[in-house]
Amino acid sequence: MAIEKKLLEMYRDPSLDVKPKLLEQRGGAYYSEAAAQLIASLHAGTGDDQVVDIRNDGAIPDLPADAVVEVPARIGREGARPGRFSPLAPEMLGLVQQVKAYERLTVKAAIHGDRSAALKALLANPLVGRYSVATGLLNALVEANRKHLSRFFPKD
Repeated sequence: MAIEKKLLEMYRDPSLDVKPKLLEQRGGAYYSEAAAQLIASLHAGTGDDQVVDIRNDGAIPDLPADAVVEVPARIGREGARPGRFSPLAPEMLGLVQQVKAYERLTVKAAIHGDRSAALKALLANPLVGRYSVATGLLNALVEANRKHLSRFFPKD
């Protein structure tokens, strides 16, 4: 987060015309190149295909329209339009639906400071899934991120 904050400060400088070395410490190799290509395609309306995070809107059958999916999309001046894909195989669909449930519950928990939703999110996460792990993890995560999660700590 400190690196992101410093980068945002640097990007406010209109004279910045080189890629900051600080980007190398952030991770996400080639993210800058992908972002620049996306911006160029949006501006020029090239109609090329790029992999982006986008509203599903039927791209992947059996997922809600408002689910965010990472898929190839056609990029033009009007924005990104996702391709259309075959239905996922049952074993993959179940996993994707489980992860989408985790994501939705996480957002609900963050917006409302809802510990019950946060616990359900951890239980839905395929990497956690056990109540004994989820409860300890939830307490540790909320406490470690207390300054960012004020909604979990109502004022007395």
